[in-house]
Amino acid sequence: MALLVPVTGQNAGVGQAIANAANMALLDTSAKNLRVTTYDTSGNPAEAARRAVAEGNQLILGPLLSDDIPAVSAIAKSARIPVISFSNDEKAASRDVFIMGNLPGQSVTRTVEYARAQGISTFAALVPRGDYGDRTSGALLSAVRAGGGSVVALEPYDRSASSISAAAQRVKAKGGFEALLIADSGSLSARAANAFKGNSKSAGTRLLGTELWSGEREVTSSPALAGAWYSTVSDKRFAQFSSSYRARFGGQPFRIATLGYDAVLLTLRVARDWKPGTRFPVDTLRDTKAFLGVDGAFRFTRNGLVERALEVREVAPGTVKVISPAPAKFGE
Repeated sequence: MALLVPVTGQNAGVGQAIANAANMALLDTSAKNLRVTTYDTSGNPAEAARRAVAEGNQLILGPLLSDDIPAVSAIAKSARIPVISFSNDEKAASRDVFIMGNLPGQSVTRTVEYARAQGISTFAALVPRGDYGDRTSGALLSAVRAGGGSVVALEPYDRSASSISAAAQRVKAKGGFEALLIADSGSLSARAANAFKGNSKSAGTRLLGTELWSGEREVTSSPALAGAWYSTVSDKRFAQFSSSYRARFGGQPFRIATLGYDAVLLTLRVARDWKPGTRFPVDTLRDTKAFLGVDGAFRFTRNGLVERALEVREVAPGTVKVISPAPAKFGE
């Protein structure tokens, strides 16, 4: 099995953490029938994929970056080798390319469904221009309409402090909504919240965030974001994972490193009878039952996208609290 991640260059830290976690999964499970070989994608992802195929690997974990998927998947497809990417690029998913990264649309949908259950029916959003903003706004519109609510305002902005503050002022002037989604990082979301809450008319509006808020210090240190809701994968098992990682590798893992660990667990589970050197049983990745990993329950849809069981959190000063736990399996 090949692991394609950057281990040199500007993304080397993240790539190495994923590689460490993947090897940690092998050690923790005492796997005897599986070997992970790491190939560096920082210089030439296509060449990394070619080497992986030439050396007999029948499954590719990675790449990390969405820009690397076309080059890697083209080579993998010609060799009939499936790819499980750590990216969240939904457009790259296909029959043989599985997308394992956390999808912003699912985070938004989970939060909206929770908000609707609490009686909130009118929504607005501040969304950055670009692919991430398009995906979050699309998910918001779809989830709100499916739940019988309405989106009364969508304000786009460029990803800068001044632009997001101006957009917050514009949406505040429109009014007429009970919840406002801010689809950005902790620091920009905090700035937007400060600009928005400068008017007493907006004091009762529930702020909503996305999975980008997870683990960001600016979220819990901003008074303007207190009481906001957002959804993400559970941290229930992350503390133990992090402790084991530090003991083995001497440093704190990037939060995304769990994808490497869970990808190996997934491979071991679906390929118990798979013999190295033979074709990987790709159809087993589409098992409709949930796989359980460090980040909780997940599975792949028919079109290759990951579906995750997410929890809803509420921001409090200096911390967050879980207000709706992630289900242990799908359908709950």
